[in-house]
Amino acid sequence: MADVTHRISRRAFLGMTAAGGAALSTGALPSLVRSAAASSATAAGADEQLWLEASIPRLQKLMRSRRLTSQELTAGYLARIDRLNPLLHAVIETNPDALAIARRRDAERRAGHIRGPLHGIPVLVKDNIATRDRMETTAGSLALVGSRVPADAAVVARLRAAGAVILGKANLSEWANFRGFAPFNGWSARGGFTRNPYVLDFDPCGSSSGSAVAAAANLCSVAVGTETDGSITCPSGNNLIVGLKPTLGLVPPDGIIPIAHSQDTAGPMTRTVTDAAILFAVLSGQRGSDEHGDDDHGDDDHENGRFGGLRKGALRGARIGVDRRYFTATYGGVPEINAVVEEALAAMESLGATVIDTDTGDQFLYFDAEFTVLLYEFKVQVAEYLAGLQDTSMRTLADLIAFNQAQCGAEMKYFGQEIFEMAEATSGDLTDAAYLDARALCLDLTRAGGIDGALARDRLDAIVAPSYSYATSPAAVAGYPDIAVPVGLTATGKPAGIWMYSTARTEKRLLAFAYDLEQEMEPRTQPGYLNAVPPEPPDAGICSAAPATAAFGTADVAASSASRPRRPAL
Repeated sequence: MADVTHRISRRAFLGMTAAGGAALSTGALPSLVRSAAASSATAAGADEQLWLEASIPRLQKLMRSRRLTSQELTAGYLARIDRLNPLLHAVIETNPDALAIARRRDAERRAGHIRGPLHGIPVLVKDNIATRDRMETTAGSLALVGSRVPADAAVVARLRAAGAVILGKANLSEWANFRGFAPFNGWSARGGFTRNPYVLDFDPCGSSSGSAVAAAANLCSVAVGTETDGSITCPSGNNLIVGLKPTLGLVPPDGIIPIAHSQDTAGPMTRTVTDAAILFAVLSGQRGSDEHGDDDHGDDDHENGRFGGLRKGALRGARIGVDRRYFTATYGGVPEINAVVEEALAAMESLGATVIDTDTGDQFLYFDAEFTVLLYEFKVQVAEYLAGLQDTSMRTLADLIAFNQAQCGAEMKYFGQEIFEMAEATSGDLTDAAYLDARALCLDLTRAGGIDGALARDRLDAIVAPSYSYATSPAAVAGYPDIAVPVGLTATGKPAGIWMYSTARTEKRLLAFAYDLEQEMEPRTQPGYLNAVPPEPPDAGICSAAPATAAFGTADVAASSASRPRRPAL
């Protein structure tokens, strides 16, 4: 096992020495990191600029022409992880077999066997996605260290079959932000604090923070995240990348540590819309080469993304709704991000779209019901997942709670496990009226009373809202697709994007709209590593107190959640 966290202190010491220490104390660290990134071609080989920022089609062209091999590309990403991860903490663990896998993909290419558009492409997967190899699958928690999964997650099996190189595991908000009321995103006991490479003290968002940061900082070609409510779209928006949360059920959940099967899904997190379309095709089992850029296509199609419905002009004639409530502070809107989003809306109109205000319903009417559904399902479904593990005594949610109490100093220095305790307090019976009523309310208010109602009433093709708002919930709860599209940087350097969603199985339409907007705005900018790393949060004082014994119930949800500064992305 190549555990990045075990190399960080030595790597940081050897690489930064006294200059690094001075930078930390004076706030000069960003410039030091920028210098390291700029000189990375020397450290990783003279060819790094050949593949840095390259899309999947571009990488395939390079490998097809023999200017680059998968082994060289994989080694280059591993070198960048070694240099930048001590600051960013985007990667929990690298795959000790990654280079060997890359060599096998190179041998297959030389023999004329190309598995598809991901052949030889290094991919990071979030650390709640099972890999049956020499890496861990822990959701960032020490409780699952040393456990062994029974098989690859279904999405990992599809990635391997498509020829991808599993490069490693991405950091995340521990337990996908469903352990306690954390005052921050992107921390796990295994991986530490994920940092936003654009503005180091800006929220990377969660829970797929590591996947987003890794893609943004070129620590991988593409990454896979998971979302229950916002965990693909929010970190994508805050790290200037594309993230697609698919329609529930299109990507199989098997082998993913759950929160709730009624909302959980994996999805692509990439630097370009084209790459998101390619990765989504593999994750969802739609590997047709004619639609998604197989290696046999011409170079022009690869470079320009003209496949699978991705084309300029897709927005011409489209009707796009804007739910303006998400531009307000009450619903999480941030003025400086909103300003950039307004430019994106103007660009959509210039491309021929009609942009009109719409109403997808008040999510606060179903917030408590959504949380109730998640609490009930988590208790049942995490036990089902744990039952399949080997080499662990963790079998139930109660076991995880007891572990965290026993390892309080490592696990609960910064925040507790209130959500775990709330879930444990439920009956664990998914036929309970409280659960069924909550689920029915969620579906009614987000589908007919929400997204579908707005689409029909205003004759819309899609709905948009600003990134970093609370607008992830309608599509997440309804089980509908939602795509994060980067649109630029704010005046202070923070990433800004739009979230665009529609009814079930409209991924192709959303990807086409996103591609058209991307080509018009050209938002991609490499990270600037602005500002300084924020100080470590204060000790929450949990471990110095008596073990928690309070029994939580669903009636406590509103009062407990009100103390959080922002709604978490799950």
